[in-house]
Amino acid sequence: MLAKIKIQNYRTFRYFELDFDPAMNILVGDNDAGKSTILEAISIALTNRVRGRLLSQELSPYMFHRGAVQEYIEELRKGNDPRPPEIIIDLFFDKSATGDYQGTNNLLRENEPGVRVRAALNPEYEPEYREFVKDSTQVRVVPTEYYKVEWLSFKDSPMTSRSIPAAASMIDASNIHLQSGVDYYLNNIINSHLGASERVNLARAYRNLREGFAEDTSIKKINESLRGAPHDVSDRALTLGMDVSQRSSWETNIVPHLDDLPYQYVGKGEQSTLKVLLALNKQVDQAHVVLVEEPENHLSFSNLGKLVKKISDKCDGRQVLIATHSSFVLNKLGLEKLVLLSGLEGFRLDSLPPDTQDYFRKLSGYDTLRLVLARRSILVEGPSDELIVQRAYRDTHDDRMPIDDGVDVINVRGLSFARFLDIATLLTRNRVAVVTDNDGKEASEVRAKYSKYTVFPHIDVHVGEDSAYKTLEPQLLKENGLAKMNAVLGQNFATEDELLTYMASKKTTCALAIFSGDQMITMPGYIRDAVA
Repeated sequence: MLAKIKIQNYRTFRYFELDFDPAMNILVGDNDAGKSTILEAISIALTNRVRGRLLSQELSPYMFHRGAVQEYIEELRKGNDPRPPEIIIDLFFDKSATGDYQGTNNLLRENEPGVRVRAALNPEYEPEYREFVKDSTQVRVVPTEYYKVEWLSFKDSPMTSRSIPAAASMIDASNIHLQSGVDYYLNNIINSHLGASERVNLARAYRNLREGFAEDTSIKKINESLRGAPHDVSDRALTLGMDVSQRSSWETNIVPHLDDLPYQYVGKGEQSTLKVLLALNKQVDQAHVVLVEEPENHLSFSNLGKLVKKISDKCDGRQVLIATHSSFVLNKLGLEKLVLLSGLEGFRLDSLPPDTQDYFRKLSGYDTLRLVLARRSILVEGPSDELIVQRAYRDTHDDRMPIDDGVDVINVRGLSFARFLDIATLLTRNRVAVVTDNDGKEASEVRAKYSKYTVFPHIDVHVGEDSAYKTLEPQLLKENGLAKMNAVLGQNFATEDELLTYMASKKTTCALAIFSGDQMITMPGYIRDAVA
């Protein structure tokens, strides 16, 4: 199993370090946070290849971290003599790794087992490189033509594909050619379910079908015409026929169908599932580490559930790394396995209370990933609260919606705030506010309920101060009065009690009218504080 990775100057990462869970690692982060880069770096360290070709053949100036390249070029322009940046990927194995891998040839200088891939200036090309950089104005990118790629163990011994102790299976549905997988799948089905005599009958029927092509009346007429046609290819007569040799056998031409549709014509979601499962069936048996890139692509909620279960079952006993944007994948496989990526490290949620982990695993449809990825979140109880908070934010921030500023208003749908706050305590870089009713209790009593969370400086609880106004609707009426609320809601109630009864029975309708209306209302103080 893999224990850790350290990356220097590769793509997104200037300096990056991540410890691996021995079983499941779920990589999440914003776009360009480096999820795919980590999977690619692991694959490179274990194979010395990128997209199937040797790294030395694929090495590009654009693989280097832009900041490192910019610093290098700036130093050259100043007349200094900087060393060109190096790409280093150090992959640490766990202590059980046996063989000639242990040493200190790694960025940590620790005596550990592992392998290193390093792209650096080739000493043999030093004179040519020196001549090239004399005119620093012509250096615009890293001069990779003077580089070499080394694949070494931490003991400084050369690595080969045979000497590597761990095999990785990289599964990315967007890069899998479906036909090759279908051929593999079809052959497996045939080998498992058809007897020898059935296979002979299938081959004979296929040959008869191809031979019968030439006997078709229309084909005979075409061939008669072609025989008399002038051509300078050969002295022999030209005709059309079907290849019936072994080179063109039924195994390569018969196509499996799903509900009478050829594989390549089924929907994108079905194709994506097939690609992932075909790759798992074909590759996982020989792999120690399974790398899966965004398995949720093109899939509905129910089909994603089936796929996640199959991935989990098939990869049991192997180390898995999954890059995803799906809360369902995250919740189902375990929030405690989450790795939230930043530019320097991977941040884990492995200290979540076990009951909270289990809670979200059972209720895996909830959008926990929104809370994880948002820079600032406002948690509310229901859809009406969500609409009112969004309007309050817009009125406070020059007509900008929360999402325009990277603020996510999350409706916890009547669930316990505490479950989400268990996650929030670990997200110290994210501001999290709770907006809640007092339900007839003193505000201090409500805040005391969340006291173990509000000790964290990035978590706040906002609640209506007057216990006589139990929920959002009476709070709104208190701030704006009967006439104003009648006008905003397009009603004409004679008393506040009648209006409150209407608002309580039509919560979402009233909230939508306030959210989309032209008139600005006065928001309760606790909501104004939450959106400030």
